[in-house]
Amino acid sequence: MQVGYARTSTEEQVAGLKAQVRDLEAAGCERIHMEQVSALGERPELENALSFLRAGDTLVITKIDRLARNTRTLGEIVEGLHGRGVGLKVLQFGKDTVDTTGAYGRLMLNMFAAFAEFERDLMKERQKEGIAKAKAELKYKGRKPTARAKAGDAVALFRQGKTVSEVAKVIGIGRGSVYRALEAAGLKETVSNQ
Repeated sequence: MQVGYARTSTEEQVAGLKAQVRDLEAAGCERIHMEQVSALGERPELENALSFLRAGDTLVITKIDRLARNTRTLGEIVEGLHGRGVGLKVLQFGKDTVDTTGAYGRLMLNMFAAFAEFERDLMKERQKEGIAKAKAELKYKGRKPTARAKAGDAVALFRQGKTVSEVAKVIGIGRGSVYRALEAAGLKETVSNQ
């Protein structure tokens, strides 16, 4: 069985998620797990997909970065899959599709994952340089503090009986930001009793 996994980092990337789902369906995936979360946080749908897979199945993704942000994490996931007799297929691997059930596919995957990680690191360095230059020219304004701006809404929704997860989802901020807003409002004890 081919099981697809689609992920975007934010809820605003609806078109990107739809495009991944379309490609996974076209590749013949019988089941698709999708979520809109950062690769750095918890990914419950990825966990669901991984636990669903059985020997002989294949996990299908559109691109490497949908599955892992670095070669170490990718290696751990691929090793776990192969240890269970599960393959991994990457649909958009340059111009090709790569299937890791063979040695060549695993080699190519590891090489390109290393290049992707290197590219992300370079991008972060360029971003830091750009921010430093903008600050020096007094043009840098920084990111708008959306979580702080929504702290009052978070407290109000929590007081109405919503859980921290529900509050985070409704107003579009992370659970950690909700916890900080509640703690600042003196509701730390109430949260720990939930």
